[in-house]
Amino acid sequence: MLTINGAAGEGGGQILRTALSLSVLQRRPIRIENIRACRPKPGLMRQHLTCVKAAAQISAADVRGDVLGSTTLEFHPRALAPGHHHFAIGTAGSAMLVLQTVLPPLLRADAPSRITIEGGTHNPLAPSATFFEYAFLPRLREMGARVVFDCERVGLFPAGGGRVVMIVEPGELTPLALLARGERIGIRAQALIAGVPEHVALRELTHVADCFRLRREHLQHVDLGSRTGPGNVLSVIAEYRNVSEVATAFGQRGVPAEAVAQGACDEIQAYVDGTAPVGEHLSDQLLLPLWLAGEGEFQTASISGHLQTNADLINRFDGPRVAIRPDGNGHRVSVRASPG
Repeated sequence: MLTINGAAGEGGGQILRTALSLSVLQRRPIRIENIRACRPKPGLMRQHLTCVKAAAQISAADVRGDVLGSTTLEFHPRALAPGHHHFAIGTAGSAMLVLQTVLPPLLRADAPSRITIEGGTHNPLAPSATFFEYAFLPRLREMGARVVFDCERVGLFPAGGGRVVMIVEPGELTPLALLARGERIGIRAQALIAGVPEHVALRELTHVADCFRLRREHLQHVDLGSRTGPGNVLSVIAEYRNVSEVATAFGQRGVPAEAVAQGACDEIQAYVDGTAPVGEHLSDQLLLPLWLAGEGEFQTASISGHLQTNADLINRFDGPRVAIRPDGNGHRVSVRASPG
């Protein structure tokens, strides 16, 4: 059994999710100690517990410690079980993080799967459904993954109530080399509101349009009604031929719409001003797909705590190795088969 220290590196939930994915892929028992020890509320929160239960369901695993607040978990996967699976977080916890846990193993299954997850689709400190759709999934499909994603119902923080569905056709992934952005296609923005006055979304979009000189066809606002609110999310998307970057900003009571929009604009402007194709949030999410493909590489501007922690954890399992080295004005991250 492989013992993993959940307090290593950034010490958050990413260690749990990556460890579960690799455990299922390799049918390797693991024990995780000090789960989320570096967070204000350590241990398994509801969305992390749902990740554990989802990984257990798709692998017929024996599990100990799968209770709220647990800081120690033993996980013994037995057999990969594709098919129809439904998981409900029960809070606004991120549905996307649960999907992130089960997707890599299901890409290696021997039959298709349909995964339905209920919870939050746009959460602070988690990839949003918009990020998943525009930044992550296009790269995965470029590697040969046959996946269909549908955000059937948006669930904004803090109410949740969203539902996402993914259909996964298993197959081999091909290596990806993402070392240049390619030509710039453009910038677009989307504002979601629920139980919030329409002028909030319009002011956010106007501010983005002024920052990047966008026309009306590049702007979209969606009123979700009050059932999933109150909430407001702004996504600004920079699209290039080889890659896209998504900045997400959440409306807050007492914070002007223009200030919310400026935060997202600053993030996208910093990306546009650079040259590295892979942004901070996409960088750690690409590691497992490259590991599944057996090799690959990309350039990123900086090494986040999530990326370094993910790389260190992957290198504790059998299989390809992750290496990170300086490269021009950024860093090159490579995945290669381990020698011998």
